[in-house]
Amino acid sequence: MTAREQILDLKQRITASVIGQETVVDFLLIALLANGHVLLEGLPGLAKTRTIKTLAANLEAEFRRIQFTPDMLPSDITGTEIYIGQGAGGQFHFQPGPIFGNLILADEINRAPAKAQAALLEAMEERQVTAAGKTNLLPKLFLVLATQNPIEQEGTYPLPEAQMDRFLMHVLVNYPSDADEEKILRLVRGEESGLAPAVNGKIPAQAVFAARAEVNAVTVSTAIERYLVALVAASRRPGDYKGELQTWIQYGASPRGTLALDRTARAHAWLQARDQVLPEDVRAVIHSCLRHRLILSYEANADGVSRDAVVDEIVKVVALP
Repeated sequence: MTAREQILDLKQRITASVIGQETVVDFLLIALLANGHVLLEGLPGLAKTRTIKTLAANLEAEFRRIQFTPDMLPSDITGTEIYIGQGAGGQFHFQPGPIFGNLILADEINRAPAKAQAALLEAMEERQVTAAGKTNLLPKLFLVLATQNPIEQEGTYPLPEAQMDRFLMHVLVNYPSDADEEKILRLVRGEESGLAPAVNGKIPAQAVFAARAEVNAVTVSTAIERYLVALVAASRRPGDYKGELQTWIQYGASPRGTLALDRTARAHAWLQARDQVLPEDVRAVIHSCLRHRLILSYEANADGVSRDAVVDEIVKVVALP
């Protein structure tokens, strides 16, 4: 099987177990192909954790789950130095934490305070953990797949901007349709009766690396590059455009936003069996790449303007290449 066939097989396996969330599955695979972290946000019970666990169950990778809680310490995530007694050398040794895996489920990440959340900053950006002055490299295949409930819910702590900016994509998980919910009923009933299909082998990790190499080879024309830059620039200089955009945005996206658009648009084009990025690829991923990188103004918040509405306006005012 080719790399694309293996990735499409992985997608089919996930959608067979996670019903009514096809867009979420697509974005999860795009993040995997683009080698970036993803934040899934939605109300409890919408299969956020199930989606990530299904991905891990069908991929040849070491899965680690970190359940974030209000009393969590940074060392609970990264690991800590422990002292080995005299009989074993009498030295301090680094005991790796659960962050040292391939697919890291940071479950309900916004239930831990900022001190614990900050433990992920170095790992997510530099793919390493520094402890006691020593740098410990993380695996080549390393993705943080975080879930969170909306910040309006009880007992949650909003993620700081520096943390949010390290996520390649911020994906919103919505309710399934009525027809899909009927399928969910039958699926779960079958699983509870022991009729769930067994996992038929796993997709090798090498398939992901091969697919990433093909994604990197996808062509991005100069016109599309300028389009990506113009979209992000519009979030920083909204006053250059007519309309209400300039009153809605306080701070725009960082250069990570441009890089995220480039990487995810190429992955989207590759999944569509194309070797060149088109404007529709950019528009397919722009909300997930920019919504968490915008800080809205007081006026926008007071008027109930959503970040997605702001992104819609950016897409509207920036001319197509």
